[in-house]
Amino acid sequence: MANSSNGELLRVDGLVKYYPVRGGLLYRTVAEVKAVDDVSFAIKPGETFGLVGESGCGKTTVGRTILRLVPATAGSVSFQGKELFKAGGGEMKRLRRDMQIIFQDPYSSLDPRMPVGEIVGEGLLVHGIGNKKERDERVREVMARVGLRGQYARRYPHEFSGGQRQRIGIARALILRPKFIVCDEPVSALDVSIQSQILNLLRDLQGEFGLTYLFIAHNLAVVKYICDRVGVMYLGKIVELAETGEIFKNPLHPYTQALLSAIPEPDPTRRAKRIVLTGDVPSPINPPSGCRFHTRCPVAHDMCRRVVPPFEEARSGHPVACHAVSGPHQTEYAASPPLAGSLAR
Repeated sequence: MANSSNGELLRVDGLVKYYPVRGGLLYRTVAEVKAVDDVSFAIKPGETFGLVGESGCGKTTVGRTILRLVPATAGSVSFQGKELFKAGGGEMKRLRRDMQIIFQDPYSSLDPRMPVGEIVGEGLLVHGIGNKKERDERVREVMARVGLRGQYARRYPHEFSGGQRQRIGIARALILRPKFIVCDEPVSALDVSIQSQILNLLRDLQGEFGLTYLFIAHNLAVVKYICDRVGVMYLGKIVELAETGEIFKNPLHPYTQALLSAIPEPDPTRRAKRIVLTGDVPSPINPPSGCRFHTRCPVAHDMCRRVVPPFEEARSGHPVACHAVSGPHQTEYAASPPLAGSLAR
């Protein structure tokens, strides 16, 4: 179990989340969607830890399962030394004051029937904090801190732009003064000019309130700007994890290298070498054997199809799940033949 004394605010160990697929006359479980499959990482206080990957890789499910918005299939999550999956209703309610989420969609995440002031202050009401006057005052303070006027509290969500709605979502997450916030792609639905404003706001709030973020994104430029460490996910698993500067300077996993090669080059005189992956992402209902990336990997060998690569440190603080980089099978990998077809280069 994690302990706050070892420098970790949150620790995730062997997290698994499968969704049943039901069918037939009796509506029985006929298969399972392996959304998250054995994910482990830790987040330090005051850190911004990023999760990146293609759509459908399971990064949003990780964030929601950590907060128990969806039940986990297996694994454990500890926050400040307390095991979340074993916490009862009363204890979990107390812990939720310190754990909040900013949702991706600033439109569907706000109740259109509620005034903004009630949306932002709902957490105070649920936890019985202050009287009505005190709650209204704190709502106005938090709204002002995220760049919204206090008189906006009586307006409804449809009266605001996308960027303003996301500020409302941030204010709602901030109202209980939490220690940890899951940012589930908080800028992906916004215009580029608004994205920078929201990112700068998140950074300012982190410094002011000592917040810790789990930042979920697919835009690597955003991740490079705001994250301290990054975990790269593919088909339910983390395949590489390192400090942000190390990931961008020295990516080790072929999937990470392909993601980074897709970042547009701002200098028109330079030509970036693009790594184009063949094929589509396999179905999480029936993921490939061995390394899950081997069906699209440009350097895959026969062993990649047979053996699951261990998630081990290739360098200090830089674990990766790839036979070509780390693990006890490197010699066997070097001697094994490459897969036929478009997988070998």
